[in-house]
Amino acid sequence: MQWFLLWLAQGFGVGRIPFAPGTFGSMVGVLWVMVLLLTQNLWAYIAGTILGFFISVWLCGVGERILKQKDPSSVVMDEITAMPVCFLAFFAHDWFKDGHLPAPETPFASPQWKTLLIVFILFRVFDITKPSPVRQSQALHGGWGITVDDFLAGLYVMALTLIPIFWPVAQGWRF
Repeated sequence: MQWFLLWLAQGFGVGRIPFAPGTFGSMVGVLWVMVLLLTQNLWAYIAGTILGFFISVWLCGVGERILKQKDPSSVVMDEITAMPVCFLAFFAHDWFKDGHLPAPETPFASPQWKTLLIVFILFRVFDITKPSPVRQSQALHGGWGITVDDFLAGLYVMALTLIPIFWPVAQGWRF
């Protein structure tokens, strides 16, 4: 059972890739965003994001205990489950404007793929550089410290995505 929980914490094995495991975990996070978009419901998207947070706290804590390391780089469930936070402002805007979420393939369509790439890169930058209070949140115990820092990085990205929503000059830079 422990091997299975570790496999989950390591993002279905993606975290075992020997270079840039967090980046590969974030790529799996984009797939998680697509799964949540299948619901076509903002409240289900938010519920899935919250559920993902608590699953990540648990699994990352389990992974830390199994590997006997503080925040092991192979544990990437935190990157996976934080990715939906990055897109929340865009999708909430669409929900309240159009009454539905975009189709799961929309972020990959032209020209939206540019926005997806920018959001992805911003998330990786905030996750790696850990501006305050992201870095301080790592002091939380177990899976909390592992997961909260990624969700805070996602909130930084979400805050930046509010710019094209409310700044008319940047209206073309969105889904």
